[in-house]
Formats: sequence, C-alpha cells, structure tokens
Amino acid sequence: MKPVLQELMEHAPVVTDGAIGTQLMTRGLMPGECPDSWNISHPAELEGVTRGYVEAGSEIILTNTFRANRVALDAYNLADHLEDINLAGVEIARRVASGCAYVFASIGPSGKMLMNGEVSEDELKKSFAEQVGILALAGVDGFALETMSDLAEAKLAVAAARETGLPVVASMVFDSGKDKDRTMMGVTPEQAAEELTGAGADVIGANCGVGAAGYISVCQRLHAATDRPIWIKPNAGLPEIVEGKAVYRTTPEAFAAFVPALLQAGASFVGGCCGTGPEFIWAMFETLRRWRRH
Repeated sequence: MKPVLQELMEHAPVVTDGAIGTQLMTRGLMPGECPDSWNISHPAELEGVTRGYVEAGSEIILTNTFRANRVALDAYNLADHLEDINLAGVEIARRVASGCAYVFASIGPSGKMLMNGEVSEDELKKSFAEQVGILALAGVDGFALETMSDLAEAKLAVAAARETGLPVVASMVFDSGKDKDRTMMGVTPEQAAEELTGAGADVIGANCGVGAAGYISVCQRLHAATDRPIWIKPNAGLPEIVEGKAVYRTTPEAFAAFVPALLQAGASFVGGCCGTGPEFIWAMFETLRRWRRH
C-alpha cells in the first residue's frame, strides 16, 4: 500500500470534504460558468470554501480541478489556461491544508462520449496525462477520479494517474436504472469494482448521483466485489429546481445520520458531494467521533 494511503488507513474511517461547485454557486458562480476558472478569477472565494472544510474536520480536501482537463476546458474556451487553472487549484488547496489535511487532485470526466465518437481514446489519454502531470508536479498527495459514468474513460484516467506513483481513487456515479444502482452507461457496482481494481485503482468509490441512503447498498456491493478501500461521497439528497436553481433539502444532521450505516457497509472514506458544505462535514465528523467512542 502506498505511504499516504497507508497513513490514512491506519486511522480509517477518514472524513473527506464536501462540494465545491454548489458552494461556489452560493458565492456567485453563474450557470454555465466553469467552476475551475475561479481558481484564477476568484481565488479568495475558493479559499474560503476549502478552508471551511479543513476547519470542519476534513482529513482530505480536493482541488478545484474537476473540469480542468483539455477536452473539458475546450468546451468553455479555456484550454489555453489549463496549466494556470490546475496550478492555482493546487496552490490554494495546499495553502489551506497547511499540514492539517491531505490534498487530492479532483479529476472529472471529459464531458464527451467515447461510444458516440465525440472523443477518441487517444485524445482522452493525452488529456488526462497532461492534467495529471501538471497536478503531480504541483505537489498533490493523490488523485480522486470522480463522477465517472463510463468505465472505459475511467480506466484511461486511472492509467494516467497511476504513472505518478501516487494514490488513485476511482469513483463512479450511480444514479440510473430502476433502483438507481447503475451508472448512466449501465455499469453496476460489481462491474465497476472489478474493472477498476484490475485497472490498478487504489481506492474504489461512488459519488454524486443520489443521497446517502441510496449509497448504502451501493457501498455494500462495491465492498463485496473488491479488496480495495471504499470511498463514498453522496449528494445532499436529490435537488429541487426552484426559480431555476437547484435546492437541496437534506439537512446536515439528516445527512450525517447515515454515516454509521455507510461505515457498516464497508466505507473507509466518507464525505459529501453536490449540495453539501462545511456544516455537513462538521456533522459527519461529530457523528464519526461518537461512532468511534462507542
């Protein structure tokens, strides 16, 4: 096991962070605007979000680089700023973490579909390798490849991240099918766990998609299908659209109440995704502290 991951697992379960994108929306990020661009245009706002997570108890925080690969940034006409966006994202996270938390680089999907020919495997390989290289040199402690729905794309991202020798988390989003237990591409938790383990991911996970209650069974199935630690970051429930904005009704306390069930289902890393904020992480941290005591 890689040193950083070994250190984390020695005191697992580990509390990660919450959402960045939906938090930036509360600070003025406009619909259709690239959240990653705020690393350069609004660094103080991003630092405020990230600092809130560290102060709430996050032991791992993610960089604001989810969309900062060349293919995804090209859709925002920001590909020319790729290096600056990634470097600024790491710099802010490392400054805030300041020895109190590990910094993992967030890498999301390209936004293009392989199966439809919108992008080629070669383009994705180059895009992920480019971003991974910049992030590794900037000094991240590991990678969180998150919100993936296409296993083929996820495995290309894993292959790129593995080249650095740093820990690699590979996390899929399960929000489709009758029971909301498949990815948009029809991938089951078992398929994801087996193929991502085979691809060399160090941690297997699920994030976004549904609320914490919906990820208990997904967590159980991932845990049963791999010997790798499990990473779970659900949404704060399903959003309601109110006056054109997504509103999440789940409270921090209600969200955190599912932490024991997720741990019993096999989770080693727990955090939040869309709709969650520092208050959710604090509630999770307190719940975990009580759980450890008992």
